[in-house]
Amino acid sequence: MSYVVACHRTKEGEENTVLPLLDTMAAASRQEPGNLAYRVHQGTEDPRAIVLYEEYVSEADFTAHCATPRFQDIVLGTVVPLLESRDVLSCAPRPEVRA
Repeated sequence: MSYVVACHRTKEGEENTVLPLLDTMAAASRQEPGNLAYRVHQGTEDPRAIVLYEEYVSEADFTAHCATPRFQDIVLGTVVPLLESRDVLSCAPRPEVRA
């Protein structure tokens, strides 16, 4: 399993442009092979804060997702220039510890 958490902060006033683009990205990404989840969250106290939660069967599936023309055009080409900051964290589940 591969998990990705992307924390974005839009430039002032750009959240209403960015959110529909990310909703489009999420709907299409959920149809990709290996995608298990793609959720878009918006901050309740700070509407410019946007968090993406993505889940893939494998790291290779996430890599393939990033190589799609849709990701290149929507995320890198359109969304990223509208952001003040962007942090992407790739995660893997820790093994269960039994006490």
